[in-house]
Amino acid sequence: MRHILSALVQNRPGVLAHISGMFASRGFNIDSLAVGETEDPNLSRVTVVVMGDDRHLEQVRKQLEKIVTVVKVLDISREDFVERDLILIKVDATAERRAEIQGLVEIFRGRVVDVSPEQVMIEISGQERKIEAFIDAVRPYGILELARTGRIALVRGSRPTLGDTEVPPAAAEPAASSATVVGHSNL
Repeated sequence: MRHILSALVQNRPGVLAHISGMFASRGFNIDSLAVGETEDPNLSRVTVVVMGDDRHLEQVRKQLEKIVTVVKVLDISREDFVERDLILIKVDATAERRAEIQGLVEIFRGRVVDVSPEQVMIEISGQERKIEAFIDAVRPYGILELARTGRIALVRGSRPTLGDTEVPPAAAEPAASSATVVGHSNL
């Protein structure tokens, strides 16, 4: 089963090494890993996508929580969540082909972020299957370079979703607003 683990960690050197080491020591291959600072500059969110059975992943989750710099780990795989990936891709784009490529960019709700005489750089974000479909669509034009962020995800709703326990003060979110998720692409 595919598991998405979301961990709040203290924003300190070495945390990522401890986390990836924990997965390696348990024999899990990390399919995707993304790390970034949260709304609190003292905390980072680590999103890890791995394949494995529930029993082993629960043990790994518990082991991760024992790392001193890890505030909380949540397996959000069964939650209602929004997941995104980001790609920057350079495509061979002569003047004759640019209109076709621009059409694909619009269909996939991307944007051209750089143009040179023989190539364009495109930014696309969305679910993994959307990213894969875009890569397949532009492959015939000639992909020169490609970089991806890996998956990031947040649980929908306004409640703190760090598990059964109360959210530590440093990790608490600002007061919940009445804003709701309007929608997202199904591509």
